[in-house]
Amino acid sequence: MTISTPSQSTSLVLVHGAWHGAWCWSRVLPLLRNAGVDSHAVTLTGVGERAHLLAPGIDLHTHIQDVVGLIEAEELQHVVLVGHSYAGMVITGVADRLQAERPGLLRHLVYLDAALPSPGDSWSSHHSAETKQARIAASEASGGLSFPPPDASLFGLSGTDRDWVNRRQTPQPFKLYQQPLAFDAERVAAVPRTFIDCTQPALATIAPSRVRVRSEPGWNVVEMATGHDPMVSEPAALGRILLAIHGQASA
Repeated sequence: MTISTPSQSTSLVLVHGAWHGAWCWSRVLPLLRNAGVDSHAVTLTGVGERAHLLAPGIDLHTHIQDVVGLIEAEELQHVVLVGHSYAGMVITGVADRLQAERPGLLRHLVYLDAALPSPGDSWSSHHSAETKQARIAASEASGGLSFPPPDASLFGLSGTDRDWVNRRQTPQPFKLYQQPLAFDAERVAAVPRTFIDCTQPALATIAPSRVRVRSEPGWNVVEMATGHDPMVSEPAALGRILLAIHGQASA
């Protein structure tokens, strides 16, 4: 019998956005693994194949623990952490925790067309009043438990790609929508960071992040001429970008 040992190589950990699950990375993961990169995709509690676990207590810290738990269970030693959309909140919380507990483990943070919080921000902080009101109203049908996904055309998808995502999306836990995230900004900023800006069409709720990464020092910005779900619409191009970041983080 062969006993596995902790991976000493640099691993990629992919964290999906709202209403999605690890399934959304299924076109990208083979490209990364075929290139010899140790790659993992997390499904956050309450969505995807874990939708049966949806419960009122699921919050941002639940999702942070989901990611930390995978890193610990797989005994990963060096990590490039990728967060899509809402998961920008999650990977920021993960980075704050791991930088305090295991400095040096995180080699790079990748915000994939993602929310970019400041200390004390919630996911909803930079959304328009209209968006906030719509999501709060939508959650009321479930008693405040969750809110349903939008049509995937919002993410710039059409045809079979739109249908594929629409079939798989699940309601998002609501508690975390307005929950503030406390973290040490300097500790998180000590990790090299890339923002991948998906520009065609550009999702309106990500606009504050786009402005911020171009006005703050320390950001590497990469543009993709595709919509908000590049792992679906342009998996090969996204794979090449992630492999390049991984190569830099491994050097």
